[in-house]
Formats: sequence, structure tokens, C-alpha cells
Amino acid sequence: MRKAVIFLFVGLAVFGYFLQTTGVCEESKEEFFVYKDKNSPSNHFIPSGWMGDTNDIKFNDQETSEKYSGATSIKITYTAKKSQGNGWAGIYWQSSQNNWGSRDTALDLSDYNKLVFMAKGAEGGEVITAVKVGGITTNVITGEKVKFPDSTNVEKGPIRLTNDWQEYYINLEEKDLSSVNGGLAITFSADHAGKKQTIYLDEIRYVYDADLTEEEARVNFPFYVYADSNSLDNHFIPSGWMPATAGKDLKVNTDWKNYPFSGNSCIRIEHRNKSGTRWAGIYWQQPANNWGQIPGAGYDLQGAEKLTFWARGDKGGEVIYEFKMGGISSGEYIDSDSASIGPVELTKEWKQYTIDLRGRDLSYVIGGFAWATNIDVNDPEGIVFYLDEIKYVAGSVTETE
Repeated sequence: MRKAVIFLFVGLAVFGYFLQTTGVCEESKEEFFVYKDKNSPSNHFIPSGWMGDTNDIKFNDQETSEKYSGATSIKITYTAKKSQGNGWAGIYWQSSQNNWGSRDTALDLSDYNKLVFMAKGAEGGEVITAVKVGGITTNVITGEKVKFPDSTNVEKGPIRLTNDWQEYYINLEEKDLSSVNGGLAITFSADHAGKKQTIYLDEIRYVYDADLTEEEARVNFPFYVYADSNSLDNHFIPSGWMPATAGKDLKVNTDWKNYPFSGNSCIRIEHRNKSGTRWAGIYWQQPANNWGQIPGAGYDLQGAEKLTFWARGDKGGEVIYEFKMGGISSGEYIDSDSASIGPVELTKEWKQYTIDLRGRDLSYVIGGFAWATNIDVNDPEGIVFYLDEIKYVAGSVTETE
């Protein structure tokens, strides 16, 4: 018996040495789950950080009718009703419940370089606007830095799902994962969804991939702010309504089907002076509601020489005081530059307008597009106008534009 024990220990030692010399131990990392199954002891992070139009989300993390593996999956239904006027909604999985950076409970995930998850739509065609790791860095209300910020901010999207389970991942190679509070965030926008949609998630986990290389950030032109409703080419979210009373004065439909310039839809905007504020405007932001408080969120649009868009008035003669890109300057992580045109008097027919970007610093753009007007230069009863084909273009500005 004693000899058997000795042989067993010797055998284990030799096996351990074999693993080390072949590199298996160094390259293999255990999976670190955000979600494996309902109430699984392997789960980490809590889906407590609800954002945006929270009334538009229904969440069930013990769905049994659809699952990739195990006993349950996560079912999320997004109605896209804009019930609280934001036009988007999302959920953060946080290191402790409702921790928006006030508690030191973040996890060190430096052993991993990839977030992998399985996803499918109920019908196919459903869109997740963004899947994110980290990004909790500032107080969303005050804009002040939080005491315990995430060490990284990495985003992937938009993602259009099929009605079959598919694997997706976020490349985290060379990212600082030493302090992660926001282990996962899922966001939806009414612009991308277009209608009520249901998605399923399963097997959400951090892994180590020895063959993964750092992802190169690239932007291809034309780079759209708005191409068509529900288009995956759309970037930025029309979340920056101005001023605080704008919710009373503005109605926005990003899926207006009647007489678009191109494609199947355009944007219809109605401005009425119901609040008495007399002016209003909207910023298309990256991400939603980013007034410069989120690090690493902007697009590098260097190479674009103009921003072009099409616009028309409902009657003709409507005046937009300013059309603009960039210019968000109140936070720590602000737009690198700005450019604008205006005032612009719209015609009843579609007309293209151009903002010249030559010589501008476009290395960090969070305010992709904006407009503002006031009732004093318009019909006191209000105005209706339309926008379409808003895009950044790499090309020279011509005299006819």
C-alpha cells in the first residue's frame, strides 16, 4: 500500500512537470462566468444597473423555453416605446448591486482577454445596439468622477441576431482589466430596433485565448449617423435633448415612411413651444447621454472632409438656427473639435447640406450631429422638418454642395 502511494505521488509530479513543459498550464485559463445558469455558483456580477427607458425592458434570467445549454437562459424583451423619452435602454451587470462606482467591489480580470456570449433573436433580425465591458467612470447625473471607476471601456455593436444560437465576443487583448465593476452591459436603441423585440443570452463568460491579437480600430467612410431606420450603419444615438424641457416640446420619429429622401425611412421632427422655453435641439451622441463624462467613447473620424445630410421642411420656410457636429465641451472627455452651418432656411423639397470639416481635429467625436432652433424665427405654432442620409464623407467639398 505504501509503495502504491509513493508511485501515485511520483506519477502526479511527473504529470505536472509534463503540463508545465508543454505549456498547457500557461495557455489554459478557466472560464469566468457572468451567467451560466440561474443561481449557478459560477455566476458573477449582478444585472442591477438599469438605464434609459427602463420601463421598455422586461428581463427574465430563468427562461426555460429557449436555452443554449444547461437549464435556463436570459430572455430580454425591449418594446422600443421610448416610455421615458430617451429612445434607448440598457442593463449593466455590476460587481455589487447598483454599484455605480461608489463601492470598492470591482474584480480583477487580468487573466482574461475575451468576453464570449451566446445569443439569438426570437424571430431573427433583432438588434443589440451595444455590448460593453467596463465604462462606469462618472456619475451619470452630476458628471463627476466616481470613487472607484472601471479600468477599461470596450464596446462592440451594433449586432443583428439570427433566430439560431450564435457565438459573439468582445476582444479585450491589451485592455486594462485590473478593476472591472461593469462586467457586462447590453443596450438597445429604438432607432436600431424599430419595434418590439425579444432576445436570448446564454453562456456569458470571460476566457483566455492564446491566439487572440489586439484589434485595430478602423472607420470606413461613408460613416453614417443615420442611413435608414434599423440600419446597422447608424452610429450615435439621438439622446441629447436640449434643454431640460425639450421632452415637452419635441416629437421625434426615426422611422418616418412618408416621402423619405432615400431608403425606406427618414427622421421626422416636430417642435412646439409647449414649455415656453422657446428653443430646442438634439445631439446624436456616442454613447447615449454622453456629455463628455465617459472616457474612450469617441470615434476617430480623421480622414472625413465633410458631413453631408439631406433636409426639408413640411411647408417650406422653416428655419434651423444651427446644424452642427462636435462641440460637446462640458465634461473631461469632450469632442476634439466642432463645425457648424446656419441659420438654414429649409425648402419643401429635399436639399443636401454640407458641413466643411477640412482642418478640423476629428480624432475624438462624441457629438456626431446636432441641430437647434427657436420659435422666434419660426411659426409661433411650431414647425415640422425632416432629415435623411446624415453621414461623414472622405472627399473634397465642392462648390455646388
